[in-house]
Amino acid sequence: MYTLHYAPDNASLIIRLVLDGAGIPYRTALVDRRTRQQDGPAYRALNPTGLIPTLETPVGPISETGAILLWLTDTHKLGPGPADPDRPAFLKWLFFLSNTAHADLRTIFYPHQYAPADAHAAHHEIMSARMLRHFGLLDSAAGTHPALFAAGRPLGVYAVVLTRWAALYPVDGPRWLDLADYPTLAALARAQEARVETPVVARAEGLGPHPFTNPEQPNPPEGSVL
Repeated sequence: MYTLHYAPDNASLIIRLVLDGAGIPYRTALVDRRTRQQDGPAYRALNPTGLIPTLETPVGPISETGAILLWLTDTHKLGPGPADPDRPAFLKWLFFLSNTAHADLRTIFYPHQYAPADAHAAHHEIMSARMLRHFGLLDSAAGTHPALFAAGRPLGVYAVVLTRWAALYPVDGPRWLDLADYPTLAALARAQEARVETPVVARAEGLGPHPFTNPEQPNPPEGSVL
């Protein structure tokens, strides 16, 4: 059985939804961000970067959201295999989600890590505009490759979780995403909410009744988002 090291409404949410959606057995292990457990020696032994998530597997721990999704896809046949004609598109959009969209969104959440204080407003303006372009590309890709971006599948889950975070974080920041502007992603959010695993995971992490179509600040029963 796998162990998913998680914190509520962190990138582990993506992995949790994919695992639950595929019916893959796993257990969770809370990484308590209030006490900076991610910086402790035990967690750093699993994941030297201290980032969340880490998935413990029979072949060892795996970190980085994109890497975990790719490994799960190949191990459990959750997407096109190496010889499948859809494999290039799957890889392209998985790496775009992980290396470009997710990475850029993170700079909006933590501007102090990327820009001096007097440049935060300009940084936000530039990066939010960039993210809107990313969501436009993802909306088009989801329309072109509906099977790859299906609800419950790695690309579909990754995309809708990013829209959730864009609507909520940083908590005190301006709101800049209107999901209605991206009809394919909006339909994907509705489809993800309609799946049986979504309310289960939402209750476990305190995400509210409509975590993707009407996201609200989480109230997790354990742990801390930040």
